[in-house]
This record gives sequence, C-alpha cells and structure tokens, in this order.
Amino acid sequence: MNQYLRSMSATEQVGAMFVFVFGCLFIASVVLLLLSLREHRDAEVDVAYRANLERSTTLLRSSWVMVIVFWVGWLSGDVGATVLFALVSFFALREFMALSPTRRGDHRSLVLAFFVILPLQYTLVGLRHFDLFTVFIPVYVFLAIPVVSALANDPQRFLERNAKLQWGIMVCIYGMSHVPALLLLEFPNYRDRGAFLVIFLALVVQTCMVVQYVATRRLRRAPVAPAISISFNWASWGIAIGVGSVLGALLAGITPFKPGQAFMMALIACVAGSLGHLVMKAIKRDRGIPDWGQQGDSVTGANGLLDRVDALCFSAPVFFHSVRWYFDL
Repeated sequence: MNQYLRSMSATEQVGAMFVFVFGCLFIASVVLLLLSLREHRDAEVDVAYRANLERSTTLLRSSWVMVIVFWVGWLSGDVGATVLFALVSFFALREFMALSPTRRGDHRSLVLAFFVILPLQYTLVGLRHFDLFTVFIPVYVFLAIPVVSALANDPQRFLERNAKLQWGIMVCIYGMSHVPALLLLEFPNYRDRGAFLVIFLALVVQTCMVVQYVATRRLRRAPVAPAISISFNWASWGIAIGVGSVLGALLAGITPFKPGQAFMMALIACVAGSLGHLVMKAIKRDRGIPDWGQQGDSVTGANGLLDRVDALCFSAPVFFHSVRWYFDL
C-alpha cells in the first residue's frame, strides 16, 4: 500500500487524502443518523440523549464545512485558495462586527478594514511576501486604525471601539490568512503538497476539540472558568492535547516532518487552537450570545462561520511561524 501511494503524483496523493477524509466523515454521518433513530422510553433520558446527539451533529457539521472549504481551495489552485480564504475572512469579520455595537465614527475604519486591509493582506500572501504580510497588520494596521478613527472626531468610548475592531482584524483576517500561506511554503522535496500541511493542521486541531468535548462529558470535572466555558477543565484539555499530538505524529508521513517534529508541531497547534477557542467563548459571553450565528434569522449573514473557524484562526499563525522558524523557510 505504501509503495502504491509513493508511486502516485503529488496531485493524486492529495486527491486520495481528500477521498479518505470525506469517507470518514460520511461514515460518521451515517452513524449519527442511525443513532438519531433510536428512542428511549424514559422521556428525561431521551431529552438528554437528543441534546448530546445535537452537539455531536454540530461538531460533525463543522468538520464537513472545514474539509469542503479546504477541498475547494485545493481545487482552485494557489490563487483560488487565497481568494477563497479571503472570502472566509470577509464573512467571519462581518459576523464579528455585526454583533458588536458601532458608531458613525467607526464607518471609515470599517471600510478600511473590509476593503483595504483585507485584500492587501491576502495579496501579500499570494505574492509570497511572508516577511511583510506577517507584520502588516500587527504593526502598520495597528497604528493606522486609531488614526483613521481619531480623524472621525468621535472620542466617545474611543479605546473600546478601536480595540474591538483590531481584535476582529487580528482574528478574522490576520489569523485566517495564514491558512493559504501554508499552501505556499516551499520545503525541499515537498513540492505541490502544501494541502497536506493544511489538512494536517485542521485534523489535529479539530480532533483536539472533539476529544476535549467527549472527555469533558465522560470525566465530569469542575470547569476552570465556568462563567466562560463549562466544557474546559485541565484534565479533558490535557487528554485532548495528548490525542491531537499523537495523531500528528501518526500523520507525519503526509508532512515534511519526522514523527517527533510532527508531534511537537501538532502539540503547538492544539494548544493554540484550544486556548484560542476559549478566548472566543469569552468574547461571546461578553457580547451576551451563545453562538455567533444563532441570533434569529441569520443576523450576521454567515450562519455561525466564526464558531467553525475560531480555533483555526488562532492555531494557523502559531503553526505557520513555528514551521518557518524551525525549518528556516
């Protein structure tokens, strides 16, 4: 089997990987469908069972969305993938800002964020100007946004409004832009296989999130920050990080990493993604919402997109820069 896989071209290997991933998701979907047909005589038990099933379905749906986005990005080529993730950033930022109150004085800054900063960031990614794209938002945009806001002559809650917008730009644009950047990294003897790096990142982070949820349900430990997340405790978090890291080591064959390197890169990605997800939960609690997209008739227009990619927005830049630094790319 290994010999057959090695004899395939890079494009065929990536295609086979997507077939395998879609097959696993299809099997999981069938299993959940069969479980949904099961009924319990005890009404209370059935209600709890349905609630758990609904949460599992939500996790699976998120996995489908992520894999389909990556698949379409791969089919579109480097330019198509960059444009696709730029659209994901656009709708994620729209979702973030739609649930955050703004004033007339913020309009110039919002136009700058959506129609200048976002396309410029992804243009730098597409042109492989990695040194500039990594500092463009944290340095230049960080200074430009408050200047534009100050020129709007509206000092009321100035610091809070600018901090909110800069948080949205950092998470939704800066963080997400590192995903297509992974496709463009050039390793020796690893040409045209950047999609494997993206899938590696997505699989280990998503597995970490799923395992943490399952472990929390089984262990029933006291949450670390119950006002923010009832599903985050150190025991389940440690188990999830461990499982995600081991999975990364097992997936070393599809990456340019050796098993030990793959383990460490997966560990870094899982820690960043899981803690980032916790931070985004804190922001949601501050906004007084349970989920980004569950506000009536799709008030944000993105149907909870940010709930699906928040962990990736945090893990992608940490993973990208760790890989570049370690391999001196």
